[in-house]
Amino acid sequence: MTFKGWPTEALDFYERLEADNSKTFWHAHKEQYDDVVRAPMEALLAELEPEFGPGKVFRPNRDVRFSADKAPYKTQIGAHLESGGYIQLSADGLACGNGFYQLASDQLERYRAAVAEDVSGAELERVIAAVEKHGPTVHGRDSLKSAPRGYPKDHPRIELLRHKGLVAWQEWEPAKWLGTHAAYTRITDFLHASQPLRDWLDGHVGPSELPGR
Repeated sequence: MTFKGWPTEALDFYERLEADNSKTFWHAHKEQYDDVVRAPMEALLAELEPEFGPGKVFRPNRDVRFSADKAPYKTQIGAHLESGGYIQLSADGLACGNGFYQLASDQLERYRAAVAEDVSGAELERVIAAVEKHGPTVHGRDSLKSAPRGYPKDHPRIELLRHKGLVAWQEWEPAKWLGTHAAYTRITDFLHASQPLRDWLDGHVGPSELPGR
């Protein structure tokens, strides 16, 4: 199947799911989800694979075991690329991310050391500026309200040091191009623009070495 974007029926599906997030609705419209939501995402991942590696579509069910919100289904479809990119479609439109969303404790230690060091820290600042020049914005995740232990409050990169995750992110509201192959171009443009951030994180932080991760 060739990726041709997502039809308006995909957005309609999520608008209706937001209004009726129930197993009854889901099972009555499962075929619509498969045809107009999941199938285009799988076609997109197949087209992206030669350059960005394989991707995986996240399951539509929510894990409600420890959540006060017992709605059984996610109101967006998300997919993760082996190279680190993330793609999401919802009633609000298209969104893409790239980076390290949540740093494990060993990753966080390496991240802070690299941010604090003059050469690698200044390099990260330049990388963020270059990424944001092309459209994405770079966001910190789960940021501390004060300086992390062992780092001065007046460190020149204190804002970066406070983050426990760092991602490039870009969103697009629904428009006609979303139902065409132009959506592929928007996504690949984002992945190329955000790759320097991912490269910095891969080079200075890397994967977690903790057991079970």
